[in-house]
Amino acid sequence: MDVKINIGQRIRKLRETAAMSQKDLSYSADLDRSYIASVENGQRNISIVNIEKIANALGVTLKDFFNDDEFNKYSKGSR
Repeated sequence: MDVKINIGQRIRKLRETAAMSQKDLSYSADLDRSYIASVENGQRNISIVNIEKIANALGVTLKDFFNDDEFNKYSKGSR
């Protein structure tokens, strides 16, 4: 699966777990709501800076953000 789709799905999963709307997340992360939507849909090549903003807004560390089965299956030993 494409990494952009994995990141978008991870953001959506964390956002829904936090009971936040895209509007709430965009406000907290200081990003546009349409940008959040396009990232969640895998249409944007998001920067690490914006991943960090989103992770902070969701209350997770970057380590926790990437600590997900979808990312772990691409780790060095699993190919």
